[in-house]
Amino acid sequence: MGLLPEKQEISSYIIQSQEEEIKRIALELHEGVGQSLYSMFTGLQFIEAGVEQPHLKSYIKEMSQIMEKTIQEIRLLSVELHPPTLTTLGLLPAIKSYVKLYTSTFGIEVDIKSIGEERSINESSSIAIFRVCQEALSNIAKYADISIVKMTFIWSEQSLQINIQDYGRGFEINEIQSFGIAAMKERMFLTGGDCVVSSKIGEGTSIEISLPLKVEEEQRGVNIDQNSAS
Repeated sequence: MGLLPEKQEISSYIIQSQEEEIKRIALELHEGVGQSLYSMFTGLQFIEAGVEQPHLKSYIKEMSQIMEKTIQEIRLLSVELHPPTLTTLGLLPAIKSYVKLYTSTFGIEVDIKSIGEERSINESSSIAIFRVCQEALSNIAKYADISIVKMTFIWSEQSLQINIQDYGRGFEINEIQSFGIAAMKERMFLTGGDCVVSSKIGEGTSIEISLPLKVEEEQRGVNIDQNSAS
């Protein structure tokens, strides 16, 4: 799949703008809505401690439990939208953090292996890979009907290779039109990488993600030059 330079630049700009908005919403959910709900939750606990009537005490306790569950859901949604570890700790810790959420939500274990020395990746490429992995795992939860997924990261000086493998239902690639798969491929194309999906009915699906790290270094150098010039 190839894009004209102008269209590639527009697509990159749209994706970057969307990610900035998602990041803003995630922060607002966590720091704004989440904190307000937590204040209400602590207020309910204080009221519950001062109420003596059994039926009121039971009702307030029930409301507190609902509020606590809502706070947890808001926090999980915030992490799913934009995990803070992606910016602070990097790609692999962010994936591991997301996988814990994924397993607790869908009951699917993800066996993660990392081979080689983890290397620094710029934020835009990290987000792209994270979104592709997120989409892949989401599709597995919806369609694969399995209880375990294997995810392997292979680091070298030249590239990062990621393989996501399930042994579920599988499907015929040529017989479906998936916007999710198309979006995965385009995201990786825009980072200078690639995403290849292969599947066979009854044998499962394999997703190969690759990112040339030399391109990463060149992009980082361009960013530094631009920042110095400004």
